[in-house]
Amino acid sequence: MMTKFILKSVSLAVVCLLTHLACNAQNGLGTKKNMGRPNILFIAIDDLRPEIGAYGSEIAITPNLDTLASEGILFERAYCQEAICSPSRASLMTGARPETIGVIENYTYFRDINPDIVTLPQHFWNNGYETVYCGKIYHGKFTDDEKSWSRKPATEKVPFEKPNLPGGYALAENQRIFKDNQKEVKKKYPNIDHYALGRGPAFECADVSDQTYIDGYNTDLAIATMKDMAANGNKPFFLGLGFKLPHLDWKAPKKYWDLYHRDSIPLTTYPAPPVDGASTGLHASFELRVRHGIPKSGPIGDELAKTLKHAYLASVSYVDAQIGRMLTALEEAGLRENTIIVVWSDHGWHLGDMGIWGKATNYEVATRVPLIVNSPNIPQKNKGTKSNALVELVDLYPTLCDLAGLPKPEHLEGFSFSPLLHTPDREWKKAVFSQYPNPALREWAANPLTKEMRETYFGPLIDKVEKRIKNQMHQQWDRQMFENDLMGYSMRTQKYRLVAWKNKNQLSDPPLFIELYDLKKDPTEVLNIAKKHPQLVKKLLNQLNAGWQQSLP
Repeated sequence: MMTKFILKSVSLAVVCLLTHLACNAQNGLGTKKNMGRPNILFIAIDDLRPEIGAYGSEIAITPNLDTLASEGILFERAYCQEAICSPSRASLMTGARPETIGVIENYTYFRDINPDIVTLPQHFWNNGYETVYCGKIYHGKFTDDEKSWSRKPATEKVPFEKPNLPGGYALAENQRIFKDNQKEVKKKYPNIDHYALGRGPAFECADVSDQTYIDGYNTDLAIATMKDMAANGNKPFFLGLGFKLPHLDWKAPKKYWDLYHRDSIPLTTYPAPPVDGASTGLHASFELRVRHGIPKSGPIGDELAKTLKHAYLASVSYVDAQIGRMLTALEEAGLRENTIIVVWSDHGWHLGDMGIWGKATNYEVATRVPLIVNSPNIPQKNKGTKSNALVELVDLYPTLCDLAGLPKPEHLEGFSFSPLLHTPDREWKKAVFSQYPNPALREWAANPLTKEMRETYFGPLIDKVEKRIKNQMHQQWDRQMFENDLMGYSMRTQKYRLVAWKNKNQLSDPPLFIELYDLKKDPTEVLNIAKKHPQLVKKLLNQLNAGWQQSLP
């Protein structure tokens, strides 16, 4: 009898266990049904410079990103191809460089010029993946819904409505300011939708839930979509989760502001333009100045600067918390061990560095980005490693192909850095490349200055910038060429940054101006040493002109 009882108990336990496993599989929990190919969690953060703890920030509170970095590989020297949203994202997502795809400002849709190019998620879709995005992956309205994404997110499974706040503000007073300013602009310019003018405050601190703002909602949407794919599909997934913060405007719940003590927030230690730098190299902080309550000319005072940096840090911590929620959900779904997680930003940001606020330059602070890869492919001994290898965002496409075991399309202009996951300190690229059209005489979307911008309070700022350029360039000054055709081509080697300012229609001509910075001695690019080192400039210029192909490993 005892034997029968034991056998019956064991049989019942086995049945219960199998039932439990079956239920978990149905819910996407604990299942290994997609273990053949890894899932991809593709996390994009807008305007995030490496201002997180894992990158050595002494003030940023980012425990989730720090933990992710401690379990993967952090790339210390990762660079975007252009420090503005659409060109950077279009380059990364197509695996081709800005001038190749013809996208150097925010208003050109890459599909209009490259109708048949195969994007990163499209390639995964073509190879058996479910592909979907929540939040900002491409720029603005250029979402490429038809060709890049196989399905819509699971909006019906999120228990609350998508935020629809005027201007994105939670506070009634800020909503009113935004509406009034929009009304004033539309009254003055009734026939255009000049989004750049008539903005609300640059920041908001409101005692609200995470889901009040769009980044919190999109996190819940991504979690719901991930669970839906795990429960109902037999395919691996490529899930894009894109955060709008810390892009202006910096609107974060009060609890993230409260993480910081205002008096302990440091301001920039290099608030002046580079000595002997290019007069075209910096702008007048147009993107910030268009916001309500920001001085339209002159310097940003220390008290306001401290508030602005506080707002930026609060936004970063808010995004970090959302990433933590996403990672927890991935873990609870039993999918973490078979998911490649990539965290990247489209470009950096000047927080008063060099005297400006914004992105849109060719310097280190604008082109260097955070890049963290956490993958099952990483050997245990390499987890938590930092690689000093030079890598580029355009390299992500071929890298993910390698990690997922997919073939690489022939059009790619990036180079897979998957070998660095196994040998992070191996010899790698000799240089990486970025570019930006004249920041001084373009709007922050990298488009030439519009008539409306010149008519507003930006007119005097632009006149001042033009005067500075004329004083430096003398007889070389040509407004038509400087506004429309001047391009800064930047090359970053292990030791130097070279910026060659050229007429993009006459690339064989000598540069109009050259900048050279010794990043070993001068990591914040305070002093242009080009005139003192003509032979070094000649050598580096030859390397720049030889192109990215000649600097590959």
